[in-house]
Amino acid sequence: MPVAQPYVYAENSTTVETPHALLPFLQSQSQSTLTRLYQRPSSCLSIFRLLAPLERQLVMNLLWLESAIQPSTMGAWVIREGKKIYEEALTNLSRLHILPNPTAKLALNGTFKTSFRQALTGGGTSGSFGVPAEPDDKRATPDIEALDGYALERWETILHYMVSSGTGQHPTKPSQGVLFLLDRSGLMGSFHGSPLQITSAGFQFLLHTPHEQLWDLLLQYLHLAEERQMDLVEVLGFLFMLSTMELGREYSTENLSGTQKAMLEDLRDYGLIWQRRPSSRRFSPTRLSTTLTSSSPPLPTSTGTSSGPQEGFIVLETNYRIYAYTDNPLQTAVLNLFVSLKYRFPNLVVGSITRDSVKKALMNGISADQIISYLITHAHPQMRKNNPLLPVTVQDQIRLWELEKNRLKSQEGYLYTAFASQADYKFVLDYAKELDVVLWENSSKRCFFCSLDGHTNIKGFIERRTMVANP
Repeated sequence: MPVAQPYVYAENSTTVETPHALLPFLQSQSQSTLTRLYQRPSSCLSIFRLLAPLERQLVMNLLWLESAIQPSTMGAWVIREGKKIYEEALTNLSRLHILPNPTAKLALNGTFKTSFRQALTGGGTSGSFGVPAEPDDKRATPDIEALDGYALERWETILHYMVSSGTGQHPTKPSQGVLFLLDRSGLMGSFHGSPLQITSAGFQFLLHTPHEQLWDLLLQYLHLAEERQMDLVEVLGFLFMLSTMELGREYSTENLSGTQKAMLEDLRDYGLIWQRRPSSRRFSPTRLSTTLTSSSPPLPTSTGTSSGPQEGFIVLETNYRIYAYTDNPLQTAVLNLFVSLKYRFPNLVVGSITRDSVKKALMNGISADQIISYLITHAHPQMRKNNPLLPVTVQDQIRLWELEKNRLKSQEGYLYTAFASQADYKFVLDYAKELDVVLWENSSKRCFFCSLDGHTNIKGFIERRTMVANP
């Protein structure tokens, strides 16, 4: 049995990291589904990469043990301050069925252990990491720069369509599959029969890093795959396979399952893979897919919403004037959602935050806090010397404009008036209050307003009372 090294925790080690977005989805799957997934070495390696540092350390300490160990033996390696995070790590591994039963003797899932060992040491002919295509003397393999350009163009097409839809501009339209996914995920929506427009959730999506954005869409794709009755193990296995492939290399489609071959078209639309033509028997993964389970950036020059400056680019003055040092069309389009743009120069955009521009953003479902968060996230380094970072007057005014929009609320219902006597009015009103459907009342004018749900019952009550009074 190997010598186990005790864990050493720094002072802040009890801070629990935010788990990767995919892990809760995996934890919701059945044990049989995960066990099938763990038969693939590439899937085991990819999931291991997504785990928190302590969870990875637990897996590595148990990986090469041939027999289970007592929980007390493992617990003796943990100092008192780290007990809570240690127990949470065991629970998370148990939910993934990597540790079958953390309360009994500790040992890794047999299928996971065998496949993960194979992923680390090599061997096997399953093609879990992809089968490289044979060299083609007639066609040169696409270089990494070309793949990066292709992935960036596809990804920014999606983001640019999101921020430009409904503004009168006509950006390049993504495929119908992408549009359906954006609509289904709630990132875009149709308001009162209008074309698809960005929603509040969509604007929040733009505040995320490209890696988070990509997984947000892929999670929606996984939910959609379940509804389409696609084999979830095949879908996840293909994504994990892509994440372990080598950038700039071509792979064969011959060993892919029917489900995975059907996924090729969708993944081309998202920019995750490149093919010379749809019917090609080979494909190349782009940086978007090879970094799915790593901490490397998924795009060569990415900053939150797109390519462009590697640091903040927005300067906001107390007079609501904005100076954005960017020449990127996507960043300009995002600003146009809540800023009234005045001038455009080769590397500078000038505009103002006005009541009308904020009102337009609010009508599209973007909140005041989201606008302020975007300005803070992309503030210029010179702005970061200020305390507070954004002018308080501007923040307060944006929130006041939102309150101004929200001070009136409308609701459909029925107004009851013209009661014969105060007694009749009170009798019906008391019945409506028992149903909890009264939205407004005025005793001096003998009238009240009720919701749509309560109208049928109140109407029936009045009719019955009238029949009793006039048999």
